[in-house]
Amino acid sequence: MTALLSSAAASRTSRAWGIARRLGWWMQPHVSSAARDRRDVAILLVAVLIAMTPHFGHLPWWSSALIGLLWVWRAWRTITRRPPLGRIAMVPLLVTATVLVWMQHGSIVGHEAGVNLLLLLIALKLLELRTRRDLNLVVFLAFFAQITVFLYDQSLLIGVLSTLTTLLLFFVLASINLAETDLAAGRKARIVLQIFATSLPLAVALFVLFPRLQMPLFAFGSSGESSGTGLSDLMSPGSINRLIKSDAVALRARFDGPVPAADRLYWRGPVFDNFDGQNWFKRNALSPNFVDLSQGQVQFDRASAMDYTVTMEPTQRNWVLALELTPFIDSTEFHSRLSDDLQQLAVDATMHSRVRYQVRSYASFRVGPFSKDTDMSQWLQLPQGANPKTLQFARDLRNQIIDPSDPDPHSRDAALINAVLNHFRRGNYHYTLEPPRLLERDSIDEFLFETRLGFCEHYASAFVVLMRALEIPARVVTGYQGGEINPVDGNLTVRQSDAHAWAEAWLPGRGWIRVDPTSVVSPLRIELGEAELANQYGLSRFGRPGTLLGWVGSLRMNWEAIENAWNQAVLTYSAERQRSLFSGLGVLPTWRNMSIVFAATISLLIVGLALFTLRHRETRDPLADLVRQLRANISSAGLSSPPNEGLTDLKCRLTARLDPTQTQEAAALLQELQDARYQRRPAPRGAPDLRSLRARVRRFRPVLIA
Repeated sequence: MTALLSSAAASRTSRAWGIARRLGWWMQPHVSSAARDRRDVAILLVAVLIAMTPHFGHLPWWSSALIGLLWVWRAWRTITRRPPLGRIAMVPLLVTATVLVWMQHGSIVGHEAGVNLLLLLIALKLLELRTRRDLNLVVFLAFFAQITVFLYDQSLLIGVLSTLTTLLLFFVLASINLAETDLAAGRKARIVLQIFATSLPLAVALFVLFPRLQMPLFAFGSSGESSGTGLSDLMSPGSINRLIKSDAVALRARFDGPVPAADRLYWRGPVFDNFDGQNWFKRNALSPNFVDLSQGQVQFDRASAMDYTVTMEPTQRNWVLALELTPFIDSTEFHSRLSDDLQQLAVDATMHSRVRYQVRSYASFRVGPFSKDTDMSQWLQLPQGANPKTLQFARDLRNQIIDPSDPDPHSRDAALINAVLNHFRRGNYHYTLEPPRLLERDSIDEFLFETRLGFCEHYASAFVVLMRALEIPARVVTGYQGGEINPVDGNLTVRQSDAHAWAEAWLPGRGWIRVDPTSVVSPLRIELGEAELANQYGLSRFGRPGTLLGWVGSLRMNWEAIENAWNQAVLTYSAERQRSLFSGLGVLPTWRNMSIVFAATISLLIVGLALFTLRHRETRDPLADLVRQLRANISSAGLSSPPNEGLTDLKCRLTARLDPTQTQEAAALLQELQDARYQRRPAPRGAPDLRSLRARVRRFRPVLIA
């Protein structure tokens, strides 16, 4: 047993020694140019991989696979010390890559095709690295590749990866441009970090003071295939429940006061009035009508005001998400107006980037028109001949509640709404995240009388169809409901999984009222939110609090708080915020004044950095400094020690004059200084030895005898 334990310990020791030896090979200076090149190529491969990885999310699958294969091939050839490919072998690979890009994009020009071709060419160039010129070329191509990733994503993670890539690439540049004498890895890392630290003030000044444009310098249009928020301008069965598994952020809100209750967190999005039997859409989406608040169609209780700041992710639409009801939005980046269906829309603007705006909403409000004579035919449309069972059910329900002799046929509309909600409550309906597929023509009939299984859009759609069949104006509203409070920064985070659909019905004298049939079938959806409901269905997000890996959820919250701070401080730093900064500094924010301040600041920084970096630096020998300090201590005690006197002669004179209790200490100290300066050593003296020796010299105070 003892032998086995000894063998295991010896094996672990041998393995640790092998790892230390390999690590030491990477860290130590190399005399062999082949060893230096192999190490530089390996570090360059790591840097190129970090620069390319963020692109894999938008590249075609075949391109990502080919780049990964070429990278692995080059890494294998580096590890096995095989020579690079010949130039003749590279020609068919180059032609194949170019043809594939042409077939994919129809061109090799443009930002999509250009980025794809650039990354493929970098991967091919790795296979033929021969000279330092090739290494320099790949380094600068990698710099360009990491810049192009900001065309697609500017998140904090991308910023961190870009910084790491830059440091690694500068490390490679420093290594391949050294003279014949190599430096230790730690020394080169310090040089790179010093360059990085020196450049930070200039980078910050450029970011803060460079006059910002209203539009990006390089703006590429969206394909328009999908909305950045996940919502669409078309609602069909299954269009919202597909978002339940998405953890992407739709918006973040920070309330000036306490966060409202969950039943008030309805973030209003697109409103639909037309129904074709399967899909809901907006009739006048391209030319919306805006409400005139001065005509009294919107009434709100000022005591119910809620003030908050929203940071909304790109939607590629002109929607502006906010709580009900939001008459006005204050933003320096766009101008919005309230449409007649209570949706805030940006006028002549599309949300291609993250925006921040101030909002005041009202929890208690009434929305008109209120008159019985108002034309509401727009909100009564139903497809001809569709869902006959639903129409018959509505007629039967109306005959049960409405008295034919009643002179006002709409006096019992509220009772009809309650009757439909009671039908959902008592009709054995179930809320499910995976509803069955419905028919295209009579989808409401199939849902109401056969499956009775649905998500929020099924219940909202069926409710509005029943209302219209009962001659009650109604419409479908989509958006988000609820949110998750981040305990780190106190922001409310609304995700794609919080997407929701509800209904609004119109009553004479009361106007539009919100009716959420989902709250009748599944109250937990409104009270606890979609995330908790998904948890009950076994679809909880990874690392939610209270689970076995709850600490992962805590890390996620901290990371999201940091990312939100990055978004607020960096990504939403607009031209308006820059002008506000100059105004706060007492400078009139005109283009002329801003340019003068920018030029003056940059000039001063460049001059200061030049003086700092170009100043004469004297190379000091730490051991010589210790000898000078020891001579000064001895001279202050009364024994002169000229600089030309050797340490051996000084030791003889000093020990003859010292107090006997200090003789041995002085002899040992002088001998160690002499050995450190003049004796040949297999390796330079390390920092701990120098610190120990410096402390001994500082403590030594000679006491001479007469």
